[in-house]
Amino acid sequence: MANLKDVAIKAGVSIATVSRVLNDSQKVNPGTRLKVKKAIKALNFQPSRVARRLRAQSGQSKLIGFVIPDIQNPFYVDVIRGVEDMASKMGYAIIMSNFSQDAAKEKLYLDIMRSESVDGLIVAPAHEHDREAINLIETGLPVVCIDRVLADIDVDVVVVDNRQGAREAIELLIKLGHRRIAYLSGPQKIPTYRERQTGYEEALRNHNIAVDKSLIKVGDSTHQSGKILTEKVLKMSDRPTALFAGNNLITLGALEVLHAHHLHLPVDMSIIGFDDMYWAMSLNPPLTAVSQPGYEIGRRAAEMLFQRITDVTRPTAKVTLKTKLMIRRSSGAPPRQ
Repeated sequence: MANLKDVAIKAGVSIATVSRVLNDSQKVNPGTRLKVKKAIKALNFQPSRVARRLRAQSGQSKLIGFVIPDIQNPFYVDVIRGVEDMASKMGYAIIMSNFSQDAAKEKLYLDIMRSESVDGLIVAPAHEHDREAINLIETGLPVVCIDRVLADIDVDVVVVDNRQGAREAIELLIKLGHRRIAYLSGPQKIPTYRERQTGYEEALRNHNIAVDKSLIKVGDSTHQSGKILTEKVLKMSDRPTALFAGNNLITLGALEVLHAHHLHLPVDMSIIGFDDMYWAMSLNPPLTAVSQPGYEIGRRAAEMLFQRITDVTRPTAKVTLKTKLMIRRSSGAPPRQ
């Protein structure tokens, strides 16, 4: 089945120009319009129901889709609240799906979003080369990506500065005297974990500490993975004195193992997690964590999506929000100034 990109290539124009023709924009000159229409006919291109509604300037469904990779992760709960509040303000309802890092489930839910003819979609792609998400964008559906970027297509995106967040966390541990710091990472195919590793390595190099690849342990994004990776770290003959966990579920798994081994935090091991949690203060000791503005990510993503629904030809934008290091007792006493 042909998509917007196919039509654009055949007509020798941009995807935005094809969208303008489909929406009867007066900004397209007659010659270009004719080329696009000929390409549409030659390819038997069938615009999505969303595009047809926009072209006909008829009413919209007032539905947006929201597809996330792991509803167990508390970070996404904050994002959901931000999306929901903005959608409610704009008079929209949300259809939400959780694909649990399962490619088949992701395809199913994206197909459902397409068949339900949502006006737009917010999605955290499975990885940066997520063909299912890219295919949906190429149909002309307004899409905003959150948390993870797509490498193969221009699309609106809202992310955080993962490098900065990780770098600040590792710099704190270095100031506290640590030199052997392990990074417990999620899948490397997900760019956020690679960006956090980059920040981790930058902080070490900035303080003339060699990067020891044996201290970088890679698993998935789950609580169980946090347990497995931490067990591996504790079995090292020259084990680290501090852990940096790649997300909050990995952090929980790490904490469970550290407590099971009767290690006292931060005396026997310091730990910092990426993602703060509202109950982090209730842990013993309270958790030092990199806080992401989850609510703001959701709110800004929904805001961008409504802008895209209103004007499908507007240039794509990338919003990068800052993280904040919440210093508590699990990392040790803050360094004196």
